[in-house]
Amino acid sequence: MSAPPAEPTQAPASAALPWRDALKVYLEPATLRMLALGFSAGLPLLLVLGTLSFRLREAGIDRTTIGYLSWVGLAYGFKWVWAPLVDRLPLPPLTTLLGRRRGWLLLAQGMVIVGLVGMAMNDPRLGLQPLIWCALLVAFGSATQDIALDAFRIESAETRKQAALAAAYQTGYRLAMIWAGAGVLWVAAWAEVAPAVAVTGAAAYQNGAWKTAYLVMAASMAVGVLTVLLSPEPVRRVLPKAKNAGEWLRSVLIEPFADFIRRYKWQAALILALIAIYRISDVVMGIMANPFYVDMGFTKDQVATVSKIYGVIMTLVGAFVGGVLSMRLGVMRVLMLGAVLSAASNLLFAWLATRGHDLTALIAVVSADNLAGGIASAAFIAYLSSLTNISYSATQYALFSSLMLLLPKFIAGYSGAFVDAYGYSTFFTATALLGVPVLLLVALASRMAARTGDGERQ
Repeated sequence: MSAPPAEPTQAPASAALPWRDALKVYLEPATLRMLALGFSAGLPLLLVLGTLSFRLREAGIDRTTIGYLSWVGLAYGFKWVWAPLVDRLPLPPLTTLLGRRRGWLLLAQGMVIVGLVGMAMNDPRLGLQPLIWCALLVAFGSATQDIALDAFRIESAETRKQAALAAAYQTGYRLAMIWAGAGVLWVAAWAEVAPAVAVTGAAAYQNGAWKTAYLVMAASMAVGVLTVLLSPEPVRRVLPKAKNAGEWLRSVLIEPFADFIRRYKWQAALILALIAIYRISDVVMGIMANPFYVDMGFTKDQVATVSKIYGVIMTLVGAFVGGVLSMRLGVMRVLMLGAVLSAASNLLFAWLATRGHDLTALIAVVSADNLAGGIASAAFIAYLSSLTNISYSATQYALFSSLMLLLPKFIAGYSGAFVDAYGYSTFFTATALLGVPVLLLVALASRMAARTGDGERQ
């Protein structure tokens, strides 16, 4: 069976979108839906990684073990394995009732909710294994949701609007991460029976408070569930019918990857290398951020308040600026800016490690980090979207986003052991240096895009 005609989402180079039209895109229904669905996508991530590391550290789990447990997040790095099934396989009766994309979204959200309830009901002090299995279910459901949602987003609007959809998605995603980071800490602090203080001066671990917090997070997934139920299914693309099982497997498992290689040829290696390490500084550093806050003596209320107020504001600013600048100046320029800012913000954490319990310094560092993350993520999502062929949107985007996390998550597993050996300041500096090769790859990819006229205003 011949491959479907390549229809990359990237459009030919054209004049910049006027400022007024660029801003109006943010008020369109498709963009607002991405805001809510981005929230649903961002909520589970920290609950099995960053926030979980805060909970485990407070429960007395050592940093090396916390680092290794972050490998639960490798589920996101292998989602390309089952992405072809999400892309093509129907789910009766969900597909009949909701459509292919929404059916998979609803199933994935159900898995996340069940897993979060399980995490709420287990005490890590009594054994980590039950908690880990529930965390794996959350990660698997979340990764599956990402596959279906990325395809839903790419198929919901034309190419010129993808940067705005990416920015709205990223805004919702980052807001959810703040709710799953700052919000869960605030809920856990509020739910504590009494301000019991351990010998170290930090709040004593109370599993009942964390149980309440994780149940609230499970209930928060209703935002995504309601959005899926109330959203229209993207126009279904008519695909050629396979003559036999062999042709079906070829179209589902092989063609999405072969199509990418055919379109970009040798340049595919450069693109994949850039995707593999673009977020490495942030991902590797992020696993130890919450244990760092605990060890510096910051309380749940302090971390939650700083993230909730300053983190929200700077995340909104960063995602909005990243989306608008990407439409006005071109994605590659903003991609370079995001890479520089992401590495620089890690150096600020190294400086914070020398300050001890300094709340003002924490506010400044968290604000800068969220601003950098918002800009970088909005541009990066738009870049990944531009690389996909709409015929294989779910599978190809899953490959890209999986590759984005695979190496960083693997390296992050050793972060606790590194901190135990060399300290926080050296660790944060090392994660900033990991971003240096990213700058070179972005520069090379920009030159490639300029030579091929790949839809970018350089």
